[in-house]
Amino acid sequence: MSNIRNAIVAALTLAPAAAGAEVLQERNMPLAIAQELAQATVEACTAKNFNVTATVVDRAGLVRAVLRADRAGPHTIEASRAKAYTAASARNTTTAIMENADKNPAARHLAAIEGFLLLGGGVPVKAGDEVIGAIGVGGAPGGHLDEECANAGLAKVQAKLK
Repeated sequence: MSNIRNAIVAALTLAPAAAGAEVLQERNMPLAIAQELAQATVEACTAKNFNVTATVVDRAGLVRAVLRADRAGPHTIEASRAKAYTAASARNTTTAIMENADKNPAARHLAAIEGFLLLGGGVPVKAGDEVIGAIGVGGAPGGHLDEECANAGLAKVQAKLK
């Protein structure tokens, strides 16, 4: 009998929490902005004579758009995807994540997470304060240059990220 009474008390205790639950609402990366962002980013790098690939992912790290410059190497496709995934997942730039991993012994194993790439060139995309996706760039002669191109692309679409 006490087991039944305990079950009833537990159910009544949890009922208010369940009744107050609401459907989660999240903003996400729309296809039109993902395409425009990838295009603006590749153009920014092309203007500097860098042949890159730009990959845009949604908030879950799933690919929304990929654009590879004419002379970009085949490895740039996966590198840009992994950088975008890492930035979306960690909600931070891959440069900051890489620097943290270099300085913090506890963070050194981040590179062992499947799909993570700790090289500069991944930048989260925010609508207000909310991360809705990320862009990753691969192919410039340095991660800092990949990140510059990503930021230039973001500047072109910033007005649409409200």
